[in-house]
Amino acid sequence: MTEAGRDSANHCYRHPDRQSFILCQRCGRTICPSCQTEAAVGFHCPECVQEARASAPRSRPQLLRSARRIRTSDGPVITYTIIVVTAVVFLAQQVSGGYVDALLVYRPWLTTLLPWTMLTSLFVHGSFIHVLFNMFSLFIFGRILEPAIGRWRFLVLYLLSGFGGSVAVLLLNPGGGVLGASGAIFGLMGALFAIQRGLGGNGSQLVVLLVLNLAIGFLVPNISWQAHLGGLITGVLIGVIYSRTRRRDRQLTQKLLIGGLAAALLAITVAAVAVLLSSR
Repeated sequence: MTEAGRDSANHCYRHPDRQSFILCQRCGRTICPSCQTEAAVGFHCPECVQEARASAPRSRPQLLRSARRIRTSDGPVITYTIIVVTAVVFLAQQVSGGYVDALLVYRPWLTTLLPWTMLTSLFVHGSFIHVLFNMFSLFIFGRILEPAIGRWRFLVLYLLSGFGGSVAVLLLNPGGGVLGASGAIFGLMGALFAIQRGLGGNGSQLVVLLVLNLAIGFLVPNISWQAHLGGLITGVLIGVIYSRTRRRDRQLTQKLLIGGLAAALLAITVAAVAVLLSSR
């Protein structure tokens, strides 16, 4: 029997008297330590473990097993897709003679003419080291976050965080420009911190990583700390929304809040562009 006032979503579905903040990565049910089976990412409940074992082939080559995992709900498909798209765009940059940069790099004073660059700037990079570092960071955090929150939530988080970074550049450095996925990467780190804290975890190590990376943006020239800050703030807000509305009966609220955040970023963009144009 559940005690009065107790939130069943934070108690094991098989042992209602045991409080837990760990979710099965496949079905989303809350599971206590006794019911947890460690998976490649996170934990699975007993039912999902049985289903996975029943459907698993008896023997397959490692390459086929890896490909199957990417196609299933556990595989970070969006993360890998973004990495591939970014790599293709970077190769196109090298052979286009600057044409790709002209179409995709975000320059605030051209927002009215090239509004899509507020998002496409996430996929262009200034050097091989730049794209390598960002994609390695995406690989690390994407493999953690995407299976935990779901593919489409992860995609929304990545794109909105990158958009938030562009909005910050528009507000704080309207005469500059920005390219690279750093704003979105900071959004992933901010969301991970917010989700960890929302579930009762300890995010102190992540805070240290965030502070160090933010400091680098302020101290090293030619790094857009504005995009880092905007992406971080947007990611934290999205992480708070995801953690506070993770129950199935709050999914509509989650969508409305995310939509409201996107609308707020658009409104800020329109207002900032109006001010920029009037000052000319």
